Amino acid sequence: MTSPAPQVPAVSLSDGRVIPQLGFGTFRVPPEDAERVVSDALEAGYRHLDTAQMYGNEEGVGRAIASSGIPGDELWVTTKLNNTFHDRDAALAATERSLAALGGRIDLYLVHWPLAMYADVARVWAVMEEIHAEMEVGSIGVSNFTAANLDRLAEAGGPTPVVNQIESNPYFVNDDLRSNCNDKGIAVEAWSPLAQGKVFDDPQLIALADQIGRTVSQVVLRWTVQRGDIVFPKSSKPARMRDNLEVFDFELTDEQMAAISALHDGTRSGPDPDLFDRRG
Repeated sequence: MTSPAPQVPAVSLSDGRVIPQLGFGTFRVPPEDAERVVSDALEAGYRHLDTAQMYGNEEGVGRAIASSGIPGDELWVTTKLNNTFHDRDAALAATERSLAALGGRIDLYLVHWPLAMYADVARVWAVMEEIHAEMEVGSIGVSNFTAANLDRLAEAGGPTPVVNQIESNPYFVNDDLRSNCNDKGIAVEAWSPLAQGKVFDDPQLIALADQIGRTVSQVVLRWTVQRGDIVFPKSSKPARMRDNLEVFDFELTDEQMAAISALHDGTRSGPDPDLFDRRG
């Protein structure tokens, strides 16, 4: 038996579809653990799942979905095109594999990395357009695209991505890129919202959490959603999964929001998209 889904707000996308603002991330969930972990997340009430071909756990995610008994129209599933599959034939084959693993439908399909050091982002985006038109893919977007990458897509004349999934957390707020996306009508998804656990040792965040009677993760996730971003924390612990859903019954003040944003020091938790060109 799965728990009823909590009341998670929806974010409207530019293609007219709506996505739950908070979901469950599966980055670094080992393939052998994915079915169990995602089943626990669905049991806790998550209805938005984020995975990727690069994570190697789509099949486990798909098994958890299939065994949950949750109707497909109550779930939102995102996956991402791997860096090795930017060429058309490889992309089509990879998408077929993802569809088979995830139950025949992908709600949001992202180009995982721009690989701008050697690839033309407009070329892979044209392949994504074809996939969107011909396969069971509801929406298409990008991940880790810089403002320059997005401008290249616009110059090529293709549709605007509905989403850009980028790193954003209190130490790397990424506000210039967030503003650029907002100006283009692109919804922002924040990955590494907890800075790979760095937030849990931050004395200012600990003090703020104690002050308002919340956990540090709840405070940071509330900061993220209050900024308007979509977010999908990951945890392997069911109790923490449930805690991370409980961020819509309180608000941070303007002063508290500003204090968290002031922790920004430009430190990334992940790679710089302008430098990252790993094809695996």
